[in-house]
Amino acid sequence: MRLEALLTADETRAAEAAYGGSLDTLMERAGTAVAQLVLRDFPGRVTVVCGGGNNGGDGKVCARVLREAGRDVNVIEGVGDLGTPDVIVDALLGIGLKDAPREDAARMIDLVNSAHCPVVAVDVPSGVNASTGEVPGAAVRATVTVTFGAAKVGLAVAPGRLHTGSVRVAPIGLRPAAHEHSLVPAGALADVPTKAPDATKYSAGSVLIVGGSRGLTGAPMLAALAAFRADAGYVAVAAPESTMPVLEARLLEAVKRPLPEDGNGKLLPRSLDGILEAAQRADAVAVGPGMGRSDGTIELVRLLLEQLDKPVVLDADALWGLEPFARSAPTVLTPHSGELSQLLGKGARELDAHRLDAVRRAASRFGAVVLLKGPDTLVAAPRTGVLVCDYGTPALATAGSGDVLTGIVAAFLAKGLEPQLAAAAAAVAHGVAAELVEPARGVVASDLLPALRLALAGHGWQRSPLA
Repeated sequence: MRLEALLTADETRAAEAAYGGSLDTLMERAGTAVAQLVLRDFPGRVTVVCGGGNNGGDGKVCARVLREAGRDVNVIEGVGDLGTPDVIVDALLGIGLKDAPREDAARMIDLVNSAHCPVVAVDVPSGVNASTGEVPGAAVRATVTVTFGAAKVGLAVAPGRLHTGSVRVAPIGLRPAAHEHSLVPAGALADVPTKAPDATKYSAGSVLIVGGSRGLTGAPMLAALAAFRADAGYVAVAAPESTMPVLEARLLEAVKRPLPEDGNGKLLPRSLDGILEAAQRADAVAVGPGMGRSDGTIELVRLLLEQLDKPVVLDADALWGLEPFARSAPTVLTPHSGELSQLLGKGARELDAHRLDAVRRAASRFGAVVLLKGPDTLVAAPRTGVLVCDYGTPALATAGSGDVLTGIVAAFLAKGLEPQLAAAAAAVAHGVAAELVEPARGVVASDLLPALRLALAGHGWQRSPLA
């Protein structure tokens, strides 16, 4: 699958060290690239805020090129009066930041953020950790970030990505060799297997959805329809017997399997045999949409993980009370930060501040692929780098959106994709579908379903990640 490099600070320095020319040449190219963007997109007076390191050197080159082009340029080294600029170039801290900015730098960052004019950040917005996306203190909120050679991890991972504005990668001659983390572009969807000329409904990918307690039947229906729209050939839904009239009336294409239930319309351990029988035809099983929460559902999930030998995706209520498990077949967990906080025993706010670390710890704890939903989507697997998916809109913050994603993940697993790539491709398809829904206000989860078919057909692929 085609992926794009995301560099940490150390990986960037290694690329610079491997460069055959001088550091001055790199700085000249970097500063010129920033100046060219300013000249093209931002008219008027420019204030360039420079620190003492290489980032500041890039800023000084930018200022010189702007002056040579006839611009009115004010350069500040350290703390000073911004004047009345029409645009600010942030070249204060760069990729070296690990801790909160010192008091003088923090004061300058606050001045930049309160200037009420566009800000162009050099490489990374000052105050953002380039290697993790963490924001330990004050941080510039940029309009555009011009980064060099390849995007940095901190530009793609929240909360850092919320400070970057649009990201432009300027080629300056660096050739990054090794990188641990990657962006997943929309073009990666071309690698999702399509139905072969001799395909049957089973060979095209068979999915079983398990969930749907009384009053929550919409969730498995959305997951099932999403699996179909993600090009699965056969989808079955296993749900409590009392929910069958609703499922039969509203879900035309899927096969239904009624299961034993407790007095509240929830599945229970006695449902296991029916699920295992229904799973015999499945290539992948999605567990959790609308399942509800009880001691019985916790035990049922445990038994399914022990006895199913198929790829499984766990979402929503299947994550509640989940303990580490051991299984040889692929497993994908799809939590949001609230669910991940319960899985790791940490506060959601703490996890949101350290998303990259949190998703990697979860993958290690459960020995599974973990897809962490949020303003970015991070997909981690044990002992590998994290894949970052940047597509989507705030319209995805709606009930049922996660059920749609679960159905897509299950369909891609059923088509035989490796689990981390299946989860990442599903997140991209989900996000591109959201971008294709117009207008964006008032979107409900079912609006994503027809757009998903367009996303898989190549619509919306022209936007580069982070743009």
